Amino acid sequence: MALWNRLRESTQTMQTQLLTKKNELTSGAFRDASMAMCALVAAADGSVDPAERQRTAALIMGNEVLQNFPADDLQRRFNDYVAKLTADFDFGKVSVLQDIGKVKKKPAEARAVIQIGIVIGGADGDFDAAEKAVVREACFAVGLPPAEFEL
Repeated sequence: MALWNRLRESTQTMQTQLLTKKNELTSGAFRDASMAMCALVAAADGSVDPAERQRTAALIMGNEVLQNFPADDLQRRFNDYVAKLTADFDFGKVSVLQDIGKVKKKPAEARAVIQIGIVIGGADGDFDAAEKAVVREACFAVGLPPAEFEL
C-alpha cells in the first residue's frame, strides 16, 4: 500500500506543478507532444484495448492543463497516435517519439509532457514497467534525465 500512496502523491504533485504552468503550455508542439505521450503510455504494452482508450481519453479531457485546447482536436490527435502505435508499435514509436522531441528546446514544455505521461501512467494506480520504459525513452527524446522523474 505504501507504494500506491507514494505513486498517488507523486502524480498529484506533478498535476499541481502542471497547473501552475497552465498559461505557458499553449503551443501546438506541446499539444502534439502531450497527445503523443498519452498514446505512447496507453500503448506501452503494444496494444490499446477499448477500455484503456476510453480511460485515457477521460483523463485527457479531465486534465485542466489540456483544457487549453479543443477537446475534439485532442481526441483526434490522440486517436491518430494510437493508430500509428497499434499498426506497427516499433515503427509508430519512432514517429511518436519524434513528435514528443519537438518540445526539447522548451524545457518547461518538455517537463510538462513527461509529467503528463507519468500522471496518465499512474492514474490506474499501477505505473508498470512498460509504461515507465516508454516515459524514460521520452525523457531522452526531450533531453531530460530520467532520474529527475525517478525513472
